[in-house]
Amino acid sequence: MFETLRGWLGFLKHHSHDHHHGRGEHNHIHGIVDPTLASTDKGIFAIKWSFTILAITAALQMVVVFASGSVALLADGIHNIGDAATAIPLWVAFALARRKPTSTFTYGYGRVEDLAGILIVLIILFSALVAGYEAIDRFIHPQTIQLLGWVAVAGFIGFIGNEAVAVFRIQIGREINSAALIADGYHARTDGLTSLAVVIGAAGVWLGYPVADPIIGFLITIAIFGIVWQSSKAVLTRMLDGVDPHIIDEIRHAAEHVAGIEVQEAKARWVGHRLHADIAATVDAKISVADAITMTNALKEALRAHIPGLAEARIRLV
Repeated sequence: MFETLRGWLGFLKHHSHDHHHGRGEHNHIHGIVDPTLASTDKGIFAIKWSFTILAITAALQMVVVFASGSVALLADGIHNIGDAATAIPLWVAFALARRKPTSTFTYGYGRVEDLAGILIVLIILFSALVAGYEAIDRFIHPQTIQLLGWVAVAGFIGFIGNEAVAVFRIQIGREINSAALIADGYHARTDGLTSLAVVIGAAGVWLGYPVADPIIGFLITIAIFGIVWQSSKAVLTRMLDGVDPHIIDEIRHAAEHVAGIEVQEAKARWVGHRLHADIAATVDAKISVADAITMTNALKEALRAHIPGLAEARIRLV
């Protein structure tokens, strides 16, 4: 039994995982929004239904938690609540981000998504602290778990709910070409496996190892803290105008498709889910002004083709 639990610990340490898509790499990050996801009706639809499914799943699990006293199921339920709750600040951010720029907020309200990201990290952190506290308290003050069969059923409900979200996100993600939504789908699938850990905990208690329940609860807490760490790094990077180096590589790659122009310097930053780029480039000094303008326009088109979410590319010739 405890060999199995050690295996789960190794799995949970790698709970925040990477998925490779095409030329780039996407980490599952709460609060970081794919431009395709945020700008399409199908993307918003996917977020709403993911929230609904996970909310129902978590609610059913919490009913069994109160009846059974299982701390492992509590941790999994809190995890699912945290995943569902992250959709709320994103909805608010999307609504504000669609407002037109003003004389004060000349770039619009895209930065609201960064604030939503911070709020999401805090929500997940709070859920991790609650789950961890309950797991440690159960180690110190052991309690008899009731309704083991229902605990196992609730674990399967968590698996089914997350798998439904996974299939839904992956399908919609492929339809709208959103790498982020596809990766979130695989993350939900992994969360479903985490829910099955609750079933292992219930089996351990049934076999005469009552400590299995708080151990599973503690391992799920580790998984949640891992998500907090990954998400906070990504959110703070964006707030400090950091970008994935792959984006700069893609800018230079796009320039290779335009003959006669060479990128000397490239900078980029996110404003919400829209990317703004500043590029210094050189062209042959002998060409006419009209040809130079044609080249810069061709570079802008190449950039839009290579970089989803590009809102603006300012190109200056040096």
